[in-house]
Amino acid sequence: MNKTVLITGSTSGIGLAIAIQFAKEGYQIMFHGLEPNGQDIAKEVGERYKVKVAISNANLLSSEDVENLIAQTIGIFGHLHVLVNNAGIQYVSPIEDFPNSKYENIIGINMNAVFYASKAVWNQMKRQQFGRIINISSVHGLRASEFKSAYVAAKHGVIGLTKVLALEGAPFNITCNAICPGYVKTPLVEGQIIDQAKAHKMTKEEVIEKVMLKKQAVKQFVSVEAIADMALLLAKDTSSTITGTSFALDGGWSAQ
Repeated sequence: MNKTVLITGSTSGIGLAIAIQFAKEGYQIMFHGLEPNGQDIAKEVGERYKVKVAISNANLLSSEDVENLIAQTIGIFGHLHVLVNNAGIQYVSPIEDFPNSKYENIIGINMNAVFYASKAVWNQMKRQQFGRIINISSVHGLRASEFKSAYVAAKHGVIGLTKVLALEGAPFNITCNAICPGYVKTPLVEGQIIDQAKAHKMTKEEVIEKVMLKKQAVKQFVSVEAIADMALLLAKDTSSTITGTSFALDGGWSAQ
């Protein structure tokens, strides 16, 4: 039986890289994303690797939509073995100028949706006595940076939730771990470069050198492939004792 994975935010960036890696291993994939050509992206991956795929554009701000996404995935594929909570948004601003609506949306997408999805899939994973929940947090779940109050709060929250789910899932062979990347060259980060340039009054090149990669010992963006490889490891049957842990893929940032 081919296992099934649901990856939120999987029509671009980190999520798409994870989807491709799982497809290579024969996983059936429920894609999720808001790209206009998302259907084509999912279909192309499915055809290339000969795996069954489907796609949803569920609104992760809505608990009902997230519950329906889980139910839809189980309805289409018959089961759901791996949940990758990857979808995220970002906004950079000094706190005194930070719009409340931006704060609420970042908490909603980056943290609350992780809770909604994990809760919704829990009984299915208990019944099948197997579950792997992989939360894409961030090095900002371990460290803080200026002008990212909502994002840092959400990503710290995800790590706390990860630990709780690991403890509750242990009797049922359900693991929960967090991957904490440093800066990855994704559309989200491309947007951050522009926002940071405005906030710091720098050029984009200066932001990359003096802000983004300044804290990393390895002066390179983290590759999406490295994150996808880590997710695949955590999903394995043999990873049953790896749980409640946060894995920093951050070029040595959190080593300091």
